[in-house]
Amino acid sequence: DAPEHSGMLADSCWFIHRPHPLTLCLFSSLQGSRDPMFLTGVSFPPDWPVYSETLIKLSVYGENNGHQQTVSKEAILSTLMRSELHTALVSVPFTTADDSATVGTVVVSRMKMGEIEDGEVDHFTTDMHQKCTLVYESSHGSVNDKDNGPIMNAVFKNAVCKVYRFQTVDSKWMLVREQMAECTLSFSIPKQLIALYIQEDTCRIQELKDLGELSPHWDNLRKDVISRYDQIIKEYQDTLAELEKLTGPLFKPSCSKGQKYLEFIPINLHTQRMRVMCPRKTDSFYDVVTVGAPAAHSQGFKNGGLQKLLSKYESEKKSHSTAYQCIYYPPEQTAKAREILCVVSQLQPHISALADQLLQTAQQSSSQPLRDVLKSLEEKTEQFVHALKDELVKSALLALHAARPGYVSKCQSSAQSSPARADPHLSTAEKQHSICNNVDGSQTPRRESRESPVHSDSIPHHKEYDEEEWDRVWVSVAKSLNCVIALVDKLQEQDNNNQESAPSHTLADVITSHKLPVATVVWWDELAVLVQSLKKCVAEVAERARRSVSFVLLQEAACSTAQGLQLQQRRDAVFSQALAALACGFAMRLYAGLEDKGFLRQLHAIGLVAQFESLLSTYSEEIGMLEDMEVGISDLHRVTFRITEAASEEAVSLQPTVSGRRDHYTVEVPLPHHSFQALPEELREGKLLRVLPVLFNVGINEQQTIAERFGDISLQERINQKNFEILEGYYKSLTDTVPSECLPCFQTQTDIKELLDTLGQNVVTKKRKNVEILWLAGMICRRMNGIRLTSCKSAKDRTSMSVTLEQCSLLRDEHQLNKDYFVRALDCMRREGCRIENVQKNIKCRKYAFNMLQLMAFPKYYRPPEGTYGKVDS
Repeated sequence: DAPEHSGMLADSCWFIHRPHPLTLCLFSSLQGSRDPMFLTGVSFPPDWPVYSETLIKLSVYGENNGHQQTVSKEAILSTLMRSELHTALVSVPFTTADDSATVGTVVVSRMKMGEIEDGEVDHFTTDMHQKCTLVYESSHGSVNDKDNGPIMNAVFKNAVCKVYRFQTVDSKWMLVREQMAECTLSFSIPKQLIALYIQEDTCRIQELKDLGELSPHWDNLRKDVISRYDQIIKEYQDTLAELEKLTGPLFKPSCSKGQKYLEFIPINLHTQRMRVMCPRKTDSFYDVVTVGAPAAHSQGFKNGGLQKLLSKYESEKKSHSTAYQCIYYPPEQTAKAREILCVVSQLQPHISALADQLLQTAQQSSSQPLRDVLKSLEEKTEQFVHALKDELVKSALLALHAARPGYVSKCQSSAQSSPARADPHLSTAEKQHSICNNVDGSQTPRRESRESPVHSDSIPHHKEYDEEEWDRVWVSVAKSLNCVIALVDKLQEQDNNNQESAPSHTLADVITSHKLPVATVVWWDELAVLVQSLKKCVAEVAERARRSVSFVLLQEAACSTAQGLQLQQRRDAVFSQALAALACGFAMRLYAGLEDKGFLRQLHAIGLVAQFESLLSTYSEEIGMLEDMEVGISDLHRVTFRITEAASEEAVSLQPTVSGRRDHYTVEVPLPHHSFQALPEELREGKLLRVLPVLFNVGINEQQTIAERFGDISLQERINQKNFEILEGYYKSLTDTVPSECLPCFQTQTDIKELLDTLGQNVVTKKRKNVEILWLAGMICRRMNGIRLTSCKSAKDRTSMSVTLEQCSLLRDEHQLNKDYFVRALDCMRREGCRIENVQKNIKCRKYAFNMLQLMAFPKYYRPPEGTYGKVDS
């Protein structure tokens, strides 16, 4: 408490922890203050060797007539550590360094987190309430507090914590704790993805080589495509090698967003949790992930972002396909080709394993396990057959046939050669059919095949090729399965007959006993033959399908030139940033909800919504960023999550992992044994969990002002409308699937449906900088147990304004923050809170990157307090 003549300026502060002695440094940013007053706090983590004799050094730096002065005071505050100070204050005189004059007072109070009672703050004068900022305590997170358990500490690191004390409308006091942390997933998820990209592209090269002999035209195109894939693989390997060398912070600072080797890493990814503690009430938690907009900054935005570039690429691909004598496949068909390739790769080994298991079970087990294995084999084989009945596979096989070197001569002799080209497995199928005749006494398959493929005029056909051959091949798989089922039915019938005469017999006895009729032994041999034939048929069909869709992808790559693969690289990088942020948010939301049965039920029943809030403008380069972000977030629809049991409780075992390929990825989040075993059965069994991403954007800076008055904001309008419809669809599914009791309770009684209606009205309303869209979307997300993410260009300045505004709004609406304190609390969080620490971490300067002209264009509540902004390199 400095007297007027001291000239001390102490309106903003920051702290440094150092044991023995502890040094607290206070810095002034405002000049002309004649009676400064502030509250700040210093915490002593339990693992620090701090005793009642610990020396505390307090230094205050100020300016007097432009010259820096230093005032220091050392005191042994032995009473600080005494428990009776829990509700007491101690005043220590504060003098100049030479003890020539007293210039103020240091008031010390002791408090533990969560220990707050009514009337506890009566020691403060009314005058102090009116003058002080609202920071009560500032500290770094401790491993022993509630917010930092072993699971959290494995993934979230380097926490910074700030604690505030705010008055409620009923003149009581609440404690508010902000904690901001870095996340190990900032680097681990991108590094895993890059490794998967390399693996997938290496497999793609092998698939192209496995196409076999092609005509010179197609062979040259194949060599060109393989060369481009090799180049991408080399670049990705170099990038991965560079990332493996990195040590230090677990986030990419905003000033590094243009560095090429960091393009897969999200910008400034942090988690932020606000914990609210009120007397006699349960603590409340509010989480948000802050991250720079997922965008390819290193590649620039001169020609726009992904949304624009992909649209242009598709239109140009049609003309290129003609030039390269390729068939033009639209995006949905190339996506289908990748899906078929993935399904075949997954199901073929699964079917083969189940077929082997069927034979083993027939020898070793009773009838029920045999039935269970047969049912699984039937389900997987039907999925396999259904996937390959797509007209795209048939068309691609015909196109591949036309690309063979001897295609012309075969055309000339097609009539004579067609019978000779019959698949060798057809004869196997005929043998199976005859066995079925012996077993069933009928030539009718037990199960009718699905409807015939529907002809698509958009896909060319080659009449000189036997179009029925492929139908016969994949139908032979279904016939093989039917014959296996029919024979097992017969064996089951024999088993039942023997059980009537001798109840001790099992199916294994029926098959293996030498005392049973010879026909039974013959049936066992027939079962083995049919199972092996089924495996061969599946392998042959899988190989043909793999070649056919690989040829589709060859044509796509061949007619895309280098631009197409460059776009894939851009999309890979943007998706990597988006997935790292989403995985971080999912892990944080899961850890927070492990004891919430309603949340866990919702998680496995319908999944979660992840709401990305963006503050990018629709002007200049930020249009390209928004176009990148839109595609990157949309691509997150291809991601599912699975919860697994960790091998141990070591931090390395608790790190989430990624698997899959570009058409589908799965993120596995491990939990310690005790947490995993407490989950619902559906989650313990490894059910794949959906997360539905939605994006809402409202630009708020001066560039958005230009866009709204003289430019085009249709991109923002389209994004908001499209994602509102997605969010509305999720809500309908949620209400149909999960009871309302599973959703969190809020003090404000506004119904989610009413909030959605209001959001829908705002989305279609022509209103400049309508930030109410963001507020409503955030409220809806929290009421639906969703994941909140907030972004701007660097997640540093505009994001900080949004996060602090949301936190203070939650305190006002849900915890009765006194309205007179709202703006002061908002300014306090922006001046003293975690977000200014985020700025410091990114640019080594405690200034938001705004100028006065910019702030004049900002909505009122998005403006930082005086003295906290200026021109800086961001």
